[in-house]
Amino acid sequence: MIAKGKAFVYGNNVDTDVIIPARHLNTSDPQELASHCMEDIDSNFVHKVAKGDMIVAGKNFGCGSSREHAPLAIKSSGISCVIAKTFARIFYRNAINIGLPILECEVAVEEIKADDKLEVDFKKGIIVNITQNKTYETQPFPPFIQKIIEADGLVNHVKQQLK
Repeated sequence: MIAKGKAFVYGNNVDTDVIIPARHLNTSDPQELASHCMEDIDSNFVHKVAKGDMIVAGKNFGCGSSREHAPLAIKSSGISCVIAKTFARIFYRNAINIGLPILECEVAVEEIKADDKLEVDFKKGIIVNITQNKTYETQPFPPFIQKIIEADGLVNHVKQQLK
């Protein structure tokens, strides 16, 4: 599993209310959620994001309410991975449940700049900043989480197991 894309960089404590504002929670349609992703923190995000791009953020990414809409909006916008110093626990679990890869790597977050080109190898836990020619190592996903991500979420993983 390898992802490639440019970096969108945000700070600490990016909460679920700015990832997907509450006024847009009257739907669970992934594309509708994606059209409002990050709009309260970065109004141009939806116009600039491309399939494969990545979000890079500081500490406590995804804090706030436990809405599963937040990682769904991110994933549906085309983001292939979120790299942060730390994640809020419920966001971490919700992201894995829907098949959104997320990695913690403090050093990478401190050095990655907006629009840097990145490549991530999830199985090895390697983040490459192509723009800066730097490589970072982080904890790769355990095999059971790799299987959930590869299945595009927990529900699909369970369906595959039941076959």
